[in-house]
Amino acid sequence: MSTTNPLRTAPRKAVVIFLLAVFFTFGAIAIANDITGGGRMSLTKLVLSFSISGVFAVGYATGGITLRSKVWKAMIPLFLLQMGVMGYLSHRFPDAPRVSQMNSAQLESHLARLNFDGIAVIIAVCLGYAGFVHVFVSEGRRHIRAQGEKAQLEAEMAAAREVQQVMLPDDATESFPGYSVDSVYRPAMQLGGDFFQILPAGSNGFLLVLGDVAGKGLAAAMHVSMLVGVIRTVALETNDPAVMLRRLHERLVGRATGISTALAAHVSANGLVSIANAGHLPPYLDGREIDLPGALPLGIPEGGNYTSVRFELSPGSRLTFYSDGVVEAQNKAGELFGFDRVREISTESADVIVEKAVEFGQADDITVVTVERLSSNVVSVLNVISSPNPMPV
Repeated sequence: MSTTNPLRTAPRKAVVIFLLAVFFTFGAIAIANDITGGGRMSLTKLVLSFSISGVFAVGYATGGITLRSKVWKAMIPLFLLQMGVMGYLSHRFPDAPRVSQMNSAQLESHLARLNFDGIAVIIAVCLGYAGFVHVFVSEGRRHIRAQGEKAQLEAEMAAAREVQQVMLPDDATESFPGYSVDSVYRPAMQLGGDFFQILPAGSNGFLLVLGDVAGKGLAAAMHVSMLVGVIRTVALETNDPAVMLRRLHERLVGRATGISTALAAHVSANGLVSIANAGHLPPYLDGREIDLPGALPLGIPEGGNYTSVRFELSPGSRLTFYSDGVVEAQNKAGELFGFDRVREISTESADVIVEKAVEFGQADDITVVTVERLSSNVVSVLNVISSPNPMPV
């Protein structure tokens, strides 16, 4: 059940008209009381009774909408205060005594007073009714517009999600001889801010680029689509990880929201690995974190200087790349999954790592890519798993 206060979210004009409608509707009760009492209230007491009844009705309505199930916290003190004020008003302005017989002038005055009260009740009720109708119609139209905008946004999000799925690596049509590449992508929301690409480098292995765009939702997804386009274009020209990161940095620098961490790696056919990093989490090699030179994320004007680290990946060794969504998984007690747990499971398959992080408590997009160099007698495979969250019902 939503806990949003309608008095805060509704347009100010609608709130004012609604509360005025409450004021006039319940203020009419004071005039009706004068009618039932034979019109014996003084004009001063009638005006004050009308105002007090309306003001307290507004207080009841405001308290009920704001406090909801705890409305008694407002109702009880307001009711006691209202009884006290009305009691003082009756004592301060007593009604005129009842008259058993009236002459023609008194009768005419009495009828005129009752006629005045009746007209006043009609006017107050009509004003209240008109106010309620206005709020109902205007809020109904606003709700219809909001639902239409929501449906349009959901359609745009669905389209963006489909585009993002197209951009994710699919089952490769060609294998990478001598390697087993396993990847899993699990966004925390409908649209994710993580990105990765696994691209063949001709006869010289493959290029892996993995990163995390700052922000969430549609804006982050648009940045992801732009970066993926740049990655695929640059990959046609070079396999150098440092050059790849510099090109991505140049595309993002100067953009207010265009900051992203990224890591690029070229894995050659003979096992030589070259990695450049831009503020991303270093990968693990057989359970040990690789020491990479520090560098600022992409898009920061002071950044842009990236260097590559080279080493040989021996047969049977495994590289594990991951996004910060694994480390930042958080359980109900507020405990983070943390680097120690990541290191302990870094030699597992990508699917196992992701499932353990999700079971712990996913809080951000999660991407894991593992690269294992196979022995010469093992057939190479590429397994890519993309499992975005389903649309909410």
